Amino acid sequence: MTGSYLDVGGHSTWVFDGGAGEPPVMLLHGGLSNSDELLESIGGPIGESHRVVAFDRRGHGRTADTDAPFHYDDMASETIAVLEQVIGGPAVLVGWSDGGIIALLVSMRRPDLVSRQVVIGTNYHVDGLRPLELETDSPIGTMIASSYAERSPDGKDHFEVVMAKAFAQFTTEPTLTVDDLATIAAPTLVLVGDDDLMELSHTASLYEALPAGRLAIIPGTSHAVPLEAPAAIARVVLDFIVADEPPKTLMPSRRNQ
Repeated sequence: MTGSYLDVGGHSTWVFDGGAGEPPVMLLHGGLSNSDELLESIGGPIGESHRVVAFDRRGHGRTADTDAPFHYDDMASETIAVLEQVIGGPAVLVGWSDGGIIALLVSMRRPDLVSRQVVIGTNYHVDGLRPLELETDSPIGTMIASSYAERSPDGKDHFEVVMAKAFAQFTTEPTLTVDDLATIAAPTLVLVGDDDLMELSHTASLYEALPAGRLAIIPGTSHAVPLEAPAAIARVVLDFIVADEPPKTLMPSRRNQ
């Protein structure tokens, strides 16, 4: 993917800006990941009718790291800065894993910048995440390390540092409550694989706490659902962007309360 570097909060940050059409869509990649994974899986179909913006967060993809630890609040601040500088107004946020957590935080802090959002494989509290082990010599660990080495200006040897900071974050954050989620006004689609890393009960509580929540569970998929079922995810996202709000259904139950 062809992008450019912008100064975001004093840090050189890789940003992609392509496609055309309203409303703009911002793709927010997962932890230990990069924008290419979403741009190459769901970005193409979405970009046929919408402007698509994505960026590599500090210490991810093509954006260099700093000495600071990783915190979701800081990542939300990065995202707000890109929204303001690149888009200059509200966008549909589509966040995967860590990107979904960041979307929730942005929609709480800056509701004026979020028209709608899709959170994929997202936990709002650290307790909702199933035990996560990632050995660097496992197939998925090797894939992530290789992807990092191909892009990072810090070089492949810095991956161990990034992974340590990421796991420190995964095991202590986020710590949102259902009362926090209840303040989110933006229509939000909660999407997971049926074999995701999130406890299903946790996903249900996320959906039920959102005033304008919707829920989608993709069968036969895992936490890597955007990579495993990209066509299905793109279709669901595109349908959600233009769907009536609130949904018009024949037998409303929860939404009728």
